[in-house]
This record gives sequence, C-alpha cells and structure tokens, in this order.
Amino acid sequence: MNFLLIIAGLVLLILGGNWLLKSAVALSLKLEIPKIVIGMTVVSFATSAPELIVSINAALSGAPDLALGNVIGSNIANLGLVLGITLLLGSMEVQKSFYKTNWPVMMIASAMLYLFLISDKVIVQYEGVILFSFLIIFLVYLLRFQKTAILDELPEDDEPLPLYKIVLFLTIGGLGLWGGSELLIKGATALALEFGVTERVIAVTVVSIGTSIPELAASVVAVLKKEKAISLGNLIGSNVFNILAVLGVTSMITPVAVTDMGLLNNDIFWMLGVSLLILPLVFFPKGMRLNWKDGIVLLAIYGLFIYFTI
Repeated sequence: MNFLLIIAGLVLLILGGNWLLKSAVALSLKLEIPKIVIGMTVVSFATSAPELIVSINAALSGAPDLALGNVIGSNIANLGLVLGITLLLGSMEVQKSFYKTNWPVMMIASAMLYLFLISDKVIVQYEGVILFSFLIIFLVYLLRFQKTAILDELPEDDEPLPLYKIVLFLTIGGLGLWGGSELLIKGATALALEFGVTERVIAVTVVSIGTSIPELAASVVAVLKKEKAISLGNLIGSNVFNILAVLGVTSMITPVAVTDMGLLNNDIFWMLGVSLLILPLVFFPKGMRLNWKDGIVLLAIYGLFIYFTI
C-alpha cells in the first residue's frame, strides 16, 4: 500500500512538473521573454519543482530529514545514476563553461550547505536568504556574461498556447505537484516505519531517485533521439538549483533541522565526493569529454552509496 502511495505520488509529481513546464514556457513566449532567460529561469525552476514542493511539504509536516535527504540524495542521483546511465548510452562532449562557471558554482553551493549544517545542524531563515541570494547573483551573471554557455533547454514543441490553456496547465500542474508530494511523503514516512529504517534512508534512496526521474527520462530520450544529449551543465544546474532554490526557499519558510545524523556523517560527504569527482573524470584520460567508462565509474559509486546507506 505504501509503495502504491509512493508510485502514485511520483507519477503525479512527474506529470505536474511536465504541465507546469509546458504552461510556464507558453506564458514566457506570450510575454515575449527571450528564450535564453526562459531556459535559465523558468525551465530550471519547473524541473526542480518536484524537489521544491516535496521539501517544503516535508519540512512543514515535521519531517525535515525528508526535505534535506531529498535534496542531498537527488544531487547524488543526478551525477551518479542519471549521468552514469546517460554515458552508457553515448559519450558526451563537455563545454568550457563546465570548469569556468557551472562546476565551481556547484562546489561553492555544496560547501555552503555543508558549512551551514555543520555549525548548528539547522538551516535557518537568514541562511536560506543567503543561499537564494547566491542563486540570483549566479543567474544574473549567466544571463549577462555567459549567454553562449547556456544551451537551449526548451522542449522541442514549445508552441504558443491560448491563455485559457496556459491557466489550465498551470493549475493542474500545481495541483499535481501538491497532490503528488502529499502522497509521496505519506507513503515514504509510512514505509520507513514499516521497514524499521529512518526517514532519511527513504529520502536519500526512494524519494530522491523518484524526484530525479524527470532528468533521467529527459536524458535517455535525448540520447535515443540522437539529439544533443542532455548536457552535463544541465545536470549540474539542477544540483545548483536543488541547493540554492529548493533548500533556500524551504528554509526561508521554515527552518530545516537535521534529526538523523547520518545526513551529516554520511550522505553529505557522498554528495561532495561525487561532485568533486566529476572534474578529474572530465579531464582524464581524454580532455573535455565523458564516455561509457566514466558512466560505469559513476554507477558503481552510486551503487556503493545505496549499499552503505541501506
């Protein structure tokens, strides 16, 4: 029963995210906002919406480990699982913006999260404001100076929609995300009790893989269609948004405290480690590209993470 709740919640989150994205892009086109701005703001927020809604809902429901574990677990899943599987399907050229902006910003965001948590085991309101402000600075920098570094991230069928359809998609997308997060949190917390594991373990495994499914689906479809494969910058961007937007916004609404020390003693180090590892993988043995061997390394690391966590 709890598994059914989790699956139903994930399906609603994925559909809700998709509808939200469709309506957000259509609204941006209607308002004649440049595509580049849409790609970096609207699309990034829409694809991080499942994590955002789940984390806010979890924190407000008194399950902060689910909120934190979801973000930390999603970041590990994006690089270990999603990137790993994508590389098994085809090699990937890496843009210069990877080591100039994307990777350093991801590492700074990860380090900020670690420092905020290690000091008092809670992310309070002003720390949330700092995280979110850093995101705004990063976006302004990208939009002003890095236009060439931002790949066109829009769905292929970004056709203008009539206003009533935009409102309809926006409404059902929002309701889908909210309903999906409710079911997911209910199922995840009950499952944790049933199996005698902590909410944190469920969050960094089941919930985080679930909220990373949109990225995984997009990656596999892009590779199979032989279109530009989902870029490394895109997955790193998702990790940056998870920390700065999801945890930033959640902690501005309500403080996010660590109750299970496994998050600080184990999970956050896996997140920092896999984020650091991407840099040498990109440069060795062949510069500025990733292939199936790197994919196997990343999947093996993800497998070890799951093994040691469970």
